[in-house]
Amino acid sequence: MHGRFGGHSGGPKRARIEIIPLIDIIFFLLATFIMVSLSMTKNQGVQVALPHAATAASLGDQQEMEKAVTLSVNAKGEVFYNKEKITIAQLPLKLQTFKATAKDPKVIMNSDAYADWKNVVAVLDEVKKIGIEKVGINTEKK
Repeated sequence: MHGRFGGHSGGPKRARIEIIPLIDIIFFLLATFIMVSLSMTKNQGVQVALPHAATAASLGDQQEMEKAVTLSVNAKGEVFYNKEKITIAQLPLKLQTFKATAKDPKVIMNSDAYADWKNVVAVLDEVKKIGIEKVGINTEKK
């Protein structure tokens, strides 16, 4: 028996995948993934309120930054090796191990703007004693 429009009535309908909404969803997911991946920055140190400097420059290549060790001093005077809390006494051994394993050892210094300067100088002094020459101080641009 034929329906009004010449087709078979009552037969099973075939499922169709609508391609336009699928493309919209894929573009949305792609844009979201790109925005999230661009906003992710690798920061090995702990969060501190960095001092401001008019001559602040970017730390350069991301690969170079990944090879460097980040030493942080927060406002309470606590010292961190990357994100691991350590004491000043533990710092020389960690730096010697880093210097022995790294081909071109670099240290990035993060210091809270309100940290006691004697703690920052003590950390920099230990880095100098070990013989690591490449030391960068992380600041924010004014």
